[in-house]
Amino acid sequence: MTKSQQVHYDISGVEPQANFSDNPSFQQVVAQRLDRRQFLRGAMALAVGSFIGTSLVGCATKVSAVSSAVKQGLMGFEAVAVNRFDSVTVPTGYTAKPFLPWGTPLLDGAAPYKADGTNTAADQEKQIGSHHDGMHFFPIDLKDGGTDSGEGLLVMNHEYCDPMILHAFGGAGLPRQAEEVHKELAAHGVSVAHIKRDDSGQWQLVSGSQYNRRITGMTPMQLTGPVRGHAKVRTQYSPDGTATRGTLNNCSHGVTPWGTYLTCEENWALLFVNRDQRMPREHRRYSVSDFNSIMHWETAARQDPLLARFDASAVAETAEQDFRHEPNTFGWIVEIDPFNPSSVPVKHTAMGRFAHEGVIFAKAEAGKPLVAYSGDDSRFEYIYKFVSKELYDPATAGPHLLDNGTLYAARFNDDGSGEWLPLDLADADFRAKAEAAKVEFSDQADVLLNTRLAADIAGATKMDRPEWGAVHPQTGEVYFTLTNNDQRHSSQLNAANPRASNSQGHIIRWREQAQQRFNWDIFMLSGDVFTYTPQHQFMLTAENHHASPDGLWFDPNGLLWIQTDMSGSQLSGGAFGNNQMLVADVATHQMKRFLVGPVGCEITGVVMTPDCRTMFVNIQHPGEGSGPYSFSSTWPDRGTRRPRSATVIITKDDGGIIGS
Repeated sequence: MTKSQQVHYDISGVEPQANFSDNPSFQQVVAQRLDRRQFLRGAMALAVGSFIGTSLVGCATKVSAVSSAVKQGLMGFEAVAVNRFDSVTVPTGYTAKPFLPWGTPLLDGAAPYKADGTNTAADQEKQIGSHHDGMHFFPIDLKDGGTDSGEGLLVMNHEYCDPMILHAFGGAGLPRQAEEVHKELAAHGVSVAHIKRDDSGQWQLVSGSQYNRRITGMTPMQLTGPVRGHAKVRTQYSPDGTATRGTLNNCSHGVTPWGTYLTCEENWALLFVNRDQRMPREHRRYSVSDFNSIMHWETAARQDPLLARFDASAVAETAEQDFRHEPNTFGWIVEIDPFNPSSVPVKHTAMGRFAHEGVIFAKAEAGKPLVAYSGDDSRFEYIYKFVSKELYDPATAGPHLLDNGTLYAARFNDDGSGEWLPLDLADADFRAKAEAAKVEFSDQADVLLNTRLAADIAGATKMDRPEWGAVHPQTGEVYFTLTNNDQRHSSQLNAANPRASNSQGHIIRWREQAQQRFNWDIFMLSGDVFTYTPQHQFMLTAENHHASPDGLWFDPNGLLWIQTDMSGSQLSGGAFGNNQMLVADVATHQMKRFLVGPVGCEITGVVMTPDCRTMFVNIQHPGEGSGPYSFSSTWPDRGTRRPRSATVIITKDDGGIIGS
């Protein structure tokens, strides 16, 4: 490899810690309840139990009142053992088949996938993107009830790309070549795939369908909500601040009650650089680099001026003449109508700007506001809630509900109660806190552009990387994964994040109460065999031990599916094997490992057909970190050395319900 080819791409996607706010420490929170010395002498597991108030015991009781999955005839499969095979392992009696891998021709005229990595940027724009992530199945008859389990639109995110695998020889080095950068931009985004079961029962892509669509890092998009037209989103591309191009680093997703797809921009900030002497807070607080972006895309601008957008330095007299505000057009939740291929995706700025891991909705009820939750996937960041201003009406519901409302950040109190803190200049308490902190916001749009700073000021609880959420279909309880935070010191503990050097993560849950309050508990502490969650007297075993919970989804039967995203040493050695997917009956705390993925992958994205007899699961970045000349995984093709992210279709051999 020549010197010019020796480029290090930091594609881990883990944002550096950006929150150094002085929100209450653990000692301040518990000083009235526990003697500090006595606490530090005690076992942390016992301390976790001491935090849980009686309000959460009631919460757990309500869950237990729901019919358990075991009583429904579910959870009967034999748990899969941990392993490090380069394959997808599922329980006996189930079959998993790869489907729609990266590079699959999707649009008319698309070139076939080339196993040597020589597909062009133009090819990639018409092919399935890379690194599959959040995903949803929309039955083809959605507008007529949505019961079809044999045909629909499978819509999925493509979080990022790995140049060492994407390109034939890992790329040409620095400065970046414009053709390579455009291929990488085309590998990002979203794929809409029209799929149907054939006469033999096998799922196939419907070639030539009007619904098949690629949305990439270059697709034109509109900004809506309070930030639309604001001075801080005006760029050379959109001098009036109403539009932008593309969506990048999309992780999890959401589905609106009116049947559209929401894709969520997560680690977008790492793709930009700002070398100005004074970086604005809306860049600095989000970890925009002052040296170079992780993909070095800005270095290709000399070949193609379109790529200058990734350098957010102020290089012209006005913002309308450069791209100093380009990063401000990212970090949003993006709505896509999969049934309208000509529709322009919109970025909903009222829902806040941060590293959105995903978005989930509480059950929509006529005559009440629409409620959505989203986590900011970075160390010491927050969990948010959006409440629409307008009331939900099934007959008129649409995107307008997401363009006006109140954004809240969560504070988890030590007694098991919680509060939603408004991030709203119209709220007197928030204005007073901002004044006390000597922070000025010009308007509500400025608050939303600086959502993290607003949550700092409000006094939200710093969490251990909030990732996916899920709402229980019967009880309405909200579950969130806190995947890990190995940078949390013992002096930074709080009740909702009770472990220092938290490399294994946990799952938290809450039940909404009146007046923007909630009750919460820790559903499960993740870890090795014998890890104990005192509140529920639940201990992990060989059937379910795991680390770094990430993906989370409730199926219609009330089973909670949990996917893991371990990396580094946890994957290469130790007790956990490759990344996995587990399933839990939350009423009984019974949990089993259902799937183990191939080498180097993350398990992310899961959904079923309405009849619960076909499951789609995404396998992201098998062979991560390897290449370009040798690969640690050859999944799923085997006949070639280059690994490919792909969906797997899981069915039960007897045609039964998934999870039974």
